[in-house]
Amino acid sequence: MAGKKSGLGRGLDALFPEKTVQSKPKTTVKTAKQTNTATPETKKSSQHENSNGERMMKLSMIEPNREQPRKKFDEDAIQELADSIKQYGVLQPLLVSDKKDYYEIVAGERRWRAAKLAGLKEVPVVVRELSTQEIVEISLIENIQREDLNPVEEAMAYKRLIDEFHMKQDEIAERVSKSRTAVTNSMRLLKLDARVQQMMVDEMISAGHARAILAIEDPEKQYTTAMKVFDEKLSVRETEKLVKTILTPQKRKDKVTNPAEDAIYESLEERMKGITGTRVFIHRKKNNKGKIEIEYYSRDDLDRIIDLFESIG
Repeated sequence: MAGKKSGLGRGLDALFPEKTVQSKPKTTVKTAKQTNTATPETKKSSQHENSNGERMMKLSMIEPNREQPRKKFDEDAIQELADSIKQYGVLQPLLVSDKKDYYEIVAGERRWRAAKLAGLKEVPVVVRELSTQEIVEISLIENIQREDLNPVEEAMAYKRLIDEFHMKQDEIAERVSKSRTAVTNSMRLLKLDARVQQMMVDEMISAGHARAILAIEDPEKQYTTAMKVFDEKLSVRETEKLVKTILTPQKRKDKVTNPAEDAIYESLEERMKGITGTRVFIHRKKNNKGKIEIEYYSRDDLDRIIDLFESIG
């Protein structure tokens, strides 16, 4: 990550008090009129704010932000955090925004989920009045700093800042302390076929694999290439070589210039394509030698072709 910059790019630490919340649970200061209804009056009377701006708040009064960049959570990681919270408490307050009837999480949904799992009734929070754009930016920054977003979620968050708030890529880069190139490369992933994007979300392929596949424009070829990468467990470097081969079909060495003979081999390729159901290339060499290349587009496709050859035998 690039060096820290001014503004929100300084990180979330600038939004929280310097003093970390104590691991010892705090007690909510109650009043005689306190009820379980989260009205503006009871919200204010049921919380005691300390000198650092922190207060304890009931989990029932807090709701996650449905528009936050992160959509997928690692359940095992949440459970580990819950176990830690049971032992040490919530060590960093959640950042929330007052929505009148409830408080919406700006940063800290993992802690909120883990606290619920740990059986807590209250968590420390810091309340801030923020614009919709600031909420999106802060949510994005928090997840990027913790490397919690998958590549598609990160790209979608950048796209939202551009589409909804008309931000420029260099502005976004400054906010999240990344280079403009990194932001641009991230957003390019959204040009991939939706199935390939889902493969990134499911961690079947990495962003490095996906960026290599981006050179292929045809969505169907993108998907079949991604499946080949996954099935054969190709490295990023091997994927780049594969894509280069796809984009630059191998030229036939010592190609016979006889048009009639060329037509015969092209006809043979078409006949074999009709049998296998996939693309077939006949690479001719000298002395009537050569090799046959048969493409397949998934593990099931490969098994089908193998069964086809075995049935012939």
